[in-house]
Parts: sequence; C-alpha cells; structure tokens
Amino acid sequence: MSAILEIACCNLQSCENAQMGGAQRIELFENSLEGGCTPSYGTILEAKRRFQLPIYVMIRPRGGNFQYSAAEFEIMQRDIESCKQLQVDGIVFGILNSNQRIDIERCRELLNLWSGKAT
Repeated sequence: MSAILEIACCNLQSCENAQMGGAQRIELFENSLEGGCTPSYGTILEAKRRFQLPIYVMIRPRGGNFQYSAAEFEIMQRDIESCKQLQVDGIVFGILNSNQRIDIERCRELLNLWSGKAT
C-alpha cells in the first residue's frame, strides 16, 4: 500500500497551497490555535466547490481535551450529517472517556452514522 500525502488545512488558502503543492488529500479544519475544530458549513462547501482533492473534515466541537459532553456529542452527530449532505469524502475525529482511553462505544456510533453517507 502506498502512502497518501494528506495536508491539514485550516482555510481555503491553505487548501489551495496544498493542492498546488501536490497533496493527495485535505484534512479540513478551523481554529488552529485551539488544536482544530469543525470548519463552518460555508467553508466546507467552498472547499468542495474549489478543489478537486478528496476532503476529510475534522469533527471536533471545540479545542481542548477529547472528552465530550452529551451536548457536544450531539453537535458532532449534526456536523457529520452536514458533511454527508455536502458529500465530503471522509471525516476525522477522536473521543476519549474519563480514563483517557478511546471511547469505543461513542466512536462506533459516529462511524455508524457516517457509514450511511450518500455516495
């Protein structure tokens, strides 16, 4: 299996730079000072419209740790629904439980929600 050059991009200019520089995939996010958050609907829409590269969207409601409240988890689910509507190529996320271990149950829920994406 060959490696894929994925470039993390925090705005449309960085997406353009990644495409011109030979990236094969974009991980799109915003708020780099907080470690990255889900980009706006408009940013995702414009990135899909302007760039030919596969776009993977970060699903993260806020910066900081990766332990999310029930309300934040709901936001993550709504953001995945938006990404499905916009027909992004993939999503990236992470959730930890209170023991700082991967929250397998909630990760599985998000993956199941994503797996029903429109093709």
